[in-house]
Amino acid sequence: MITMNEQQIMDMYGMDDAVRDVAGVLQSLAAGKVENPIRTVIEFPERSASVLYMPCADLADGIATNKTVTIFPENPQSNGLPTTQGVVLVTDATDGRHLALLNASYLTRLRTGAMSGLATDRLARKDASVLCVIGTGGMGYEQVLGVLAVRDIREILLVNPTESKARAFGERLRKEGRVGEDVKLEIVRDVDEAVKRADIINCATRSETPVFDGEAVRPGTHVNGVGSYLPHMREVDFEFISRCSKIVADDRHGVVEEAGELIHADRETDWSFDDLHGELVHLETGQVPGRESKEEITFFKCVGAAYYDLAVAKGVYRKAEKEHHGVHVEI
Repeated sequence: MITMNEQQIMDMYGMDDAVRDVAGVLQSLAAGKVENPIRTVIEFPERSASVLYMPCADLADGIATNKTVTIFPENPQSNGLPTTQGVVLVTDATDGRHLALLNASYLTRLRTGAMSGLATDRLARKDASVLCVIGTGGMGYEQVLGVLAVRDIREILLVNPTESKARAFGERLRKEGRVGEDVKLEIVRDVDEAVKRADIINCATRSETPVFDGEAVRPGTHVNGVGSYLPHMREVDFEFISRCSKIVADDRHGVVEEAGELIHADRETDWSFDDLHGELVHLETGQVPGRESKEEITFFKCVGAAYYDLAVAKGVYRKAEKEHHGVHVEI
């Protein structure tokens, strides 16, 4: 079995790999070759925390995975641990051998960024150049990388209640060479001001109330929403939802069960889940169209699904095996 920690994976597997592998698994999903059981979520309300168990299998490739991910938002302040921690077990579905045990924290962030990258490529204007980032925590970083992989971004507006976190986020983008000196980084205190200036908006917060005024969004804007993944969370308001020409889900079953803003709209307004434009798999395979005009407002809503984790875990294992990365252990 190959074992790999987060740094080992980060050193050999990046956003371009993830975008390719997520697109590949969506092709398998469209062909009916992916088995994706309903995930199990255990909540710990006293800590606003969750533990998720997410099995999946690629029937064509003979690979199964099971990810266990924990989300404990109090960690950074209380004990210095990251909010999100996880591991993924990769199994040979032809003979039962366990092939790899991988740290999944970075992979979770990376595959989510890749998903938003694919959605942005199909839904954002080709000339989109101003990115607004609402929420500059761990998940937000790979969200930016996903957008940078598909659009020529010239200006990034950073919004966070704690300004020092937004500043550190921007400094990291520069330090790691993700953006050049020709890309403007600006910390904006007024979220609606930032929203009014943006072509693309990334939301990655755990907010239980909308983080911007839907009226502030300009025609032609694309929004990626990845932070609210439980029914009581809401990153966007109904005004924004009602103005959207196309709302695409990463996984229909997932958003019906967990996307708080859409659940609220379905229950309390005339919007319903039948109004979804489609899922990311339909967008990627051309079963539904992407952006069709410069004026459309579009929304990609993501809560996560096990086949996305399967995509990157399988990709890491294949690359590690081929290039001799990681540590081999007997179990």
